[in-house]
Amino acid sequence: MGLTGWLRWGWRQLTSMRTALILLFLVALASVPGSIFPQRGQSPERVVQYLEEHKTLGPWLDRLSLFDVFAAPWFAAVYLLLFVSLAGCVLPRSWQLLQNLRSRPPSAPKRLGRLPQHAEFHSGETPERVLEQARETLRRRRFRTVADDGSLAAEKGYLHEAGNLVFHLALLALLFAVGLGALFGYRGNLLLTEGTGFSNSVAHYGEFHPGHLVDPDDLAPFQATMDDFEVEFVSSGAQTGQAREFHARMTYREKPGSAERSETVRVNHPLEVAGAKVYLLGHGYAPTFKVTDGAGHVVFDDAVQFLPLDSANLASEGVIKAPDAEPQQLGFQMMFWPTAAPTPDGSSVMSTFPGPLNPMVAVVGAFKGDLNMDSGDPQSVYELDAENLEMVKVERKAMAVGETLKLPDGAGEITFTGFKEYASMTVTYDPGRVPALVSASLAIAGLVVSLMTRRRRVWVRASAGEDGRTVVEVGGLTLGTPTVEFDDLLRELRAEEPEPEPAPASAGTIKE
Repeated sequence: MGLTGWLRWGWRQLTSMRTALILLFLVALASVPGSIFPQRGQSPERVVQYLEEHKTLGPWLDRLSLFDVFAAPWFAAVYLLLFVSLAGCVLPRSWQLLQNLRSRPPSAPKRLGRLPQHAEFHSGETPERVLEQARETLRRRRFRTVADDGSLAAEKGYLHEAGNLVFHLALLALLFAVGLGALFGYRGNLLLTEGTGFSNSVAHYGEFHPGHLVDPDDLAPFQATMDDFEVEFVSSGAQTGQAREFHARMTYREKPGSAERSETVRVNHPLEVAGAKVYLLGHGYAPTFKVTDGAGHVVFDDAVQFLPLDSANLASEGVIKAPDAEPQQLGFQMMFWPTAAPTPDGSSVMSTFPGPLNPMVAVVGAFKGDLNMDSGDPQSVYELDAENLEMVKVERKAMAVGETLKLPDGAGEITFTGFKEYASMTVTYDPGRVPALVSASLAIAGLVVSLMTRRRRVWVRASAGEDGRTVVEVGGLTLGTPTVEFDDLLRELRAEEPEPEPAPASAGTIKE
C-alpha cells in the first residue's frame, strides 16, 4: 500500500462513525474514575486522606493520574482523537447534505411493485391530469416534487439527516467548548472567615489551577468580602443535625474604585462578578484565641480556621502558632466542639450537634521552643513542626468561652475568646461554559428531530390503460419503519378519482 496508502487507510478508520462511537464510549468510560476517586481539583484534602489510608494502592493510582482524571495525558489523547474523528466524519456529511438539498429527487424505478409500499388503481382522468393532482397533493404534504416523462418523483424528510448532523456538530462544538475552558479558564479554592475578604489574585488562593494559556497577571481584579455566614440546622426528627441551608452575605467590587455591591450566596447560587463565579462549597468553625507570652505581651489575638474531624457534628482540630512569643515561641494543638457534651463513659468530651449550642475547646498539646518559621521553608497552617519544640505538660480540660489556661513556669497563657464561622469557596472562570450549554441544547434538539423524522420518497406513474382509463401506480420508500403516511396519501389520491356512473338498467327490468 505504501506510506500514502496506509495514511489514507488510517484516516478512513479514524473518521468512520464506528470509531467515533467507540471513542465516545471510551470518553464516558474514562470519566468513571473521576466520580469514584477524589479529584485534586475539587477535593485536595480528600486526596491526601485517601493516600494516607491506602499506602500501597494510593501511589499507584496517583501514577496513573486517577486523582487528576480530566487533566491526565491518556484522557486528553482520547478526547483529541474523538474531536478529530467527529470532525472528519461529520464535516463531509454536512457537505453531502447540502448537495442533496440542491439535487432533484431520484427518478421512479422501472418496477414500482418491488417497493415496500405499492398500490395500483384506475382513474377516469387523463395521465397529465392525474400527475397534476398528485403534485398538488404531495406539495400540500410538503414533498419536493419533480415531474418526469409520465411519472412524478417526490421526497421529504431531510430533517432526519439534518438533525443527525446537528447532533454530531453540537457534540463537536461541545468538545471545543470544553477545550476552550481548559485553555483559558481557571479555578481557585480558598477559605473565608467572617469579616475577611480576598482579591482575585493567585496569592489569596489556597489552591490555584490555571488553564494552559492563562496568565495569572491577567485575572479580573475584583474584590469580595464575606460579611456574615449563617447555617440553619435541622433540630429535630430523623434528619437532626443536617444542614438545611447556607447563607453567605458578601460585598464585592468588580474593580478597585468601583461601586460596592451586596449579594447573598447560597449553595448552587453563586456570586457572579467580572465573568467569574464564586461558589459556596462548605463551612467550618474558626475559634478566636488570645495568647499572652511569658513577658505579658499579647502575641496572638485572632481567629483560627479548624478542620472538621466529624462531618456530622463538626468536632474540629486546629493549630495556633505564636512566633513572636518571648522568651520562647509558643504553639498549641487544639480541639473544638460546637456542642460539647461528655462521652457516655464520662472520660472525654464529644460534639453532639453541629450547631454552636455549647462551644468549648481543649488544648491537646502545648509546645515551646522554635517553630521553625524563620527558615523560609513552607509550612502547613494545620500542623506544627515539632522538631525543635518541647512539649509543655498542661491539664487537658474543656474550656468555655472566656476561660484561660495558664502554662507552667510562667511560659504564658491562652484564652478562648469566642468563635466565628468560615466558608470554603471556589472561584471559577470558564469561557466555554455558555458555548457548552448552547451546544448541549442543540445536541438534544438535533437528536429529537432525528428520531422523530424519517426520510420518505414517493413515486407516481400514470399511463393509459387498454380500456381507455388511466392506470395509476404509486410506490413508497421510507427510511426505517414504514409509516401510515403512505396510506393517507393513497386515500387522498384515490379521492381525486370521480365516482363511476351506474350502468343503465337492462330492458325488461321492473323497477319498484
